[in-house]
Amino acid sequence: MRNRRAAFASLATAASLALTLSACGQNSEGGSEEGKGGSEGATIGISMPTKSSERWIADGDNVVENLKAKGYETKLVFGEDKPDQQVSQIENMIAQGVDALIVAAIDNKSLNNVLQQAKDADIPVISYDRLILGTEDVDYYASFDNEKVGELQGTYIIEQLGLKDGSEKGPFNLELFAGSNDDNNTRYFFQGAMKVLQPYIDKKQLVVRSGQTELTQVTTLRWDGATAQRRMDDILTKSYKSEKVDAVLSPYDGISIGILSALKSDNYGSKAKPLPIVTGQDAEVASVKSIIADEQAMTVYKDTRELAKVAASMVDALLNGKEPEVNDEKTYDNGSKVVPAHLLEPVSVDKENYQKVVVDSGYIKAGDLK
Repeated sequence: MRNRRAAFASLATAASLALTLSACGQNSEGGSEEGKGGSEGATIGISMPTKSSERWIADGDNVVENLKAKGYETKLVFGEDKPDQQVSQIENMIAQGVDALIVAAIDNKSLNNVLQQAKDADIPVISYDRLILGTEDVDYYASFDNEKVGELQGTYIIEQLGLKDGSEKGPFNLELFAGSNDDNNTRYFFQGAMKVLQPYIDKKQLVVRSGQTELTQVTTLRWDGATAQRRMDDILTKSYKSEKVDAVLSPYDGISIGILSALKSDNYGSKAKPLPIVTGQDAEVASVKSIIADEQAMTVYKDTRELAKVAASMVDALLNGKEPEVNDEKTYDNGSKVVPAHLLEPVSVDKENYQKVVVDSGYIKAGDLK
């Protein structure tokens, strides 16, 4: 595979001078005869954050499936939300001689040294879903339009409260949650949501009674639902003695479940205290069931099957001396370079359209929602 790595190194140099959208990227449906390079023995290392989320298990399986369909061997590992473990796993894969790496980072700043090792070995690195920060040794980024995710969540809250189109309704009580502070996506999700929500906060049609409105105040380490539940409990105790929460911005389904547990413990969901609008992300089975049961209000669906295709096609292009197809060369500055990205579109899902979007598409089996 050393000849492939040399081809990648030459490509990376050329791409740094002139990366064009018209480049001949491998399409997501699986490619030309050149794309069957894995039959000659190429192995791709895949590093996912954890098995505690069904989303990451599915991502790992989907990436493996797409790479195997192109003829590649794979090594799939899960870091179990331990940055040191993920670093060690990647080091092992480099030592084993993998030909490319696809990495969904646990801590986006902990991988600099190990990715330098990958660079020294001419191993290309695809940053998967979460942008790796502070290193030039990331070659491409495969993700969704992360700011759009937040915009969809914020827009859903505004629409459901009847605040669109110049309405003077309100004030409504809103609380804000964000993802893990070591995940670069957290900033984009929150930016997108606040771009929609902040004007209504400024007009006092939305009131954050806890006073916690800065990103640094509302993050949830490791996206942990139990951590979110404890914070929501604390907010309810301190800020809502006689008031009711009308909406909660939640960035992720696992966090949403924790928030809902805290709300239900405070008698929300009863006739006297209806549940507030609670957003989410990832269309996990538990949250889609919650939406059907009129608890969680919405989630943002990101078809990770398509993301896996993008990542596999990027690797396939690189190992065959081609430029991967990208559609964003400006947005994702990781502090050391602007990483060329291929972004997919997220979709807002609630009780009205979950059947069409996530069931009819085959993303979730109907039987799993019973």
